[in-house]
Amino acid sequence: MLGLPRARSPWIAVGVLAGALVLAAVPAPLPSARAQGAYLTGQLLIATDDLKDPRFIRTVIFMIRHDAKGAMGLVLNRPLADAPLATLLEQAGMDPKGAAGSVRLHVGGPVEPTRIFVLHSPEYAASDTFRVGSEVAVTFHPDILQAMAAGRGPKRSVFTLGHAGWAPDQLETEIKGGYWFIAAAEAGIIFDDAYATKWDRAMSRRRISL
Repeated sequence: MLGLPRARSPWIAVGVLAGALVLAAVPAPLPSARAQGAYLTGQLLIATDDLKDPRFIRTVIFMIRHDAKGAMGLVLNRPLADAPLATLLEQAGMDPKGAAGSVRLHVGGPVEPTRIFVLHSPEYAASDTFRVGSEVAVTFHPDILQAMAAGRGPKRSVFTLGHAGWAPDQLETEIKGGYWFIAAAEAGIIFDDAYATKWDRAMSRRRISL
């Protein structure tokens, strides 16, 4: 599990589904991937058929951090439920008036499963948004909910609960053990709702070695 610094604003309790959800803390700036490509920030991690852990069977994970301190990613193909945007706003202590539509929540991974992480297209940016590659950004601050309600949010987004995390060198060991493939990220795989084909599409883009 990777440690995240405390957020500059209070946690947001969201009583959706079975438990309380909180928006994730703002992490330290992400390091760039190493020039030789050994670090996988901004790429896809694809579970091979040898990975039998039920939490990760045939998952596709977008890597938002990978460095000497470990790795962190968000599962893309485990949709969970839709939550009304007005409900999220209200339970975050914001004015829900006029907010329409819903947000689809996804299982992002087994670590911190009540925290919300938002992957989105990069035209939206707030003070706590950081870019991961050219087509994806990540926001941890609740203001993104207000922006969406006002029609100023990102065009595409993925709300995940929890994340996948690895200790230093753990992911590298798992890759060498044949449990993961790597592929270049593609916006359609990240953002579309064709969940049944995400794994196959990601596998078609795979490369085998670090």
